[in-house]
Amino acid sequence: MKKTVAIIGSGFSSLAASCYLAKQGYTVTVYEKNDTIGGRARQFKKEGFTFDMGPSWYWMPDVFERFFQDFGKKPSDYYELIKLNPAYRVYFGVDDFISIYDNLEEIKSTFEAIEKDSGKKLETFITQAKSNYDIAIKDLVYRPGVSPLELITPQTALKLNQFFSNVSSDIRKKFKNQKLIQILEFPVLFLGAKPTKTPSFYNFMNYADFGLGTWHPKTGMFDVIRGIKELALELGVTITTNSPVEKILVENKTATGIVLNGKTINADIVLSGADYHHSETLLDLEHRAYSEKYWASRIFAPSSLLFFVGFNKKIENISHHALFFDVDFNQHAADIYDDPKWPEAPLFYANFPSKTDLTAAPEGMESGFFLIPLAPGIQDSEELREQYFEKIIHRFEQLTKQKIKNNIIFKRSFCKNDFVTDYNAYKGNAYGMANTLLQTAFLRPKLKSKKVRNLYFTGQLTVPGPGVPPALISGKLVAELIQKSFRS
Repeated sequence: MKKTVAIIGSGFSSLAASCYLAKQGYTVTVYEKNDTIGGRARQFKKEGFTFDMGPSWYWMPDVFERFFQDFGKKPSDYYELIKLNPAYRVYFGVDDFISIYDNLEEIKSTFEAIEKDSGKKLETFITQAKSNYDIAIKDLVYRPGVSPLELITPQTALKLNQFFSNVSSDIRKKFKNQKLIQILEFPVLFLGAKPTKTPSFYNFMNYADFGLGTWHPKTGMFDVIRGIKELALELGVTITTNSPVEKILVENKTATGIVLNGKTINADIVLSGADYHHSETLLDLEHRAYSEKYWASRIFAPSSLLFFVGFNKKIENISHHALFFDVDFNQHAADIYDDPKWPEAPLFYANFPSKTDLTAAPEGMESGFFLIPLAPGIQDSEELREQYFEKIIHRFEQLTKQKIKNNIIFKRSFCKNDFVTDYNAYKGNAYGMANTLLQTAFLRPKLKSKKVRNLYFTGQLTVPGPGVPPALISGKLVAELIQKSFRS
C-alpha cells in the first residue's frame, strides 16, 4: 500500500515537493489555509487589474528548467517567458537613472560611461561570479544541509577566503562610483542581509543578474505556480484550499497525521512548507526542535510594505522593474538590521507588470506594485501605511516627472500584520531567514525534524534559503530525504 504524505502549505517549495513525492510513488495531499494556492506567490485581481502578491523577479531560469526537466518537461510546456530589456532601471535623482540592459556588453558600456575602466573590471567580476554560480547553484545548493562536509569540495577549497570577506568590501575594491556600487550590491538583498554581512562567495547573484538576465512569465509569476500545480495534478497530487492545519499529531515520537477543522487526518509522513516557526507551534512543546530563544536570536530577512495600485492611465518614464535609490542606502539598511524602525527616507521598488503583460490592466491603464523593505516585527498600522505611501508616491512623481496620484482607481496595502495573518510568518517576515555566514547550509533549521520521526520541513526558513529558485530546490531536497529515509 502506498505511503501517504500530508503537506502543509502550497507555496513554491510545497508544490515542488509534492511533485517529487508523487513521482516517487507516494499518495500526496496538499493542504492550503487560504482560498487560493501559491503562498506568498498568490495572485490578486480587482477591477480588471492583476497583481502577483509576492515574488515578481524571475531570475536563475536554469533552476526552473532543471526542476521541470526532472519530470521530463520544460517550462515552456506550462508557461511562456519574456526577457525584459531593460531588465530594470535604477533612479538616483531627477533625470538621473541607469538602465540595466539584457546583455553584458551593453551593461559594460553603461558602466564604462560612468567610471573609466569599470567595463573591463565588471567583465572580470562577472567571470568570477559565474564561477561561483556554477559551484553554488549547480552543486552546493542541491545538498540537504545535513553536514558541514557538504560544503567542502575541491572547488570551494579554492574559494575559502570568499566565505570570510563580504560582498560590499569586494565590490568597493574594484569600483569607486557610488551608483555602480549600489547596483552591484542590490542583487544580494534577495538573500536577506546587508551586503556587508553577506559572504563574498554570494556574488554569484551578480551573475544571475547580469549574466542570465531578468525574465517575466507572460502573465506574471503566478504562471509558474499554475504550471507546477498542473504538473502536480498530472502526477496525482490532491490539493485542497481553505484547509488550515490546527495541529501536527505525534505518537511515540512519530508524526501520524494532522488535525484539520477539528478532524484527524492520518498520514505516514507530514511535511510542512508553512513558516517553520509556526509549523513547530503546531506541535506539543516537547516535540519542538527550536526554542523561542533560538528564533529570537536569528537574523531575519526584511518584512515589506506593499501597495497594489490600479491607475486609470499609462505611467510614463518608467520600466517594468524600477528601483528608487535616491536616498541613503546605508541608512535604510541600518533601519532594518541595526536599529529596527520605520525608515525616515525609504528606498523603494516599483513594478509595472502591465508594461510587459497587456492582460495585467484594462486597456489604456496601468497596474503598479510598490514595495518598501522594513524590519521584521515592526509596528504596523493603517496610518503608517498611508503616511509611507504618500512619501513614495511624492518622490515617484518628482523622479519620473509626472502626476499620478489623482489617477489612482484603487489601492490595497499589505504589510507585517498581513504577513502574520495570511502566512503565519514569524515577526511578519516577507523573505525568510537571511543567508549570513552563520545561517548557511547546515547552520539553517533542518529539513528533517530532530525530535519527531516522519516529520519534515521545506521552504525559505530551511535549506537552502530565501527566494523562488531556492524554494524549488528545497522541495526537491526534502523529497529526496524522505525517499532515502523510507528506502533504508
